[in-house]
Amino acid sequence: MHAKIFKRLHDEEKVRGVTMFRGISGFGKSGMVHSSTLLDMSLDMPVVIEFFDSTEKIEQTLQHLRDMVRPEHVITFAADLT
Repeated sequence: MHAKIFKRLHDEEKVRGVTMFRGISGFGKSGMVHSSTLLDMSLDMPVVIEFFDSTEKIEQTLQHLRDMVRPEHVITFAADLT
């Protein structure tokens, strides 16, 4: 799913910048803990996708991502771009 989100942010939404991070350990709703080592990267690990643009563009983009990402999985914050 993360590859589809990345593609949409790049190709369709054309946001200014995107970074993806894969976790080294984590758990979700099930409570099952997943972890990996550098030699064995699990595909079950959590992924964080950060992107930035103007406030208006972010709000528009988040609306367009509603079919892919549940609202409770979205965190927004203002960044100082100086």
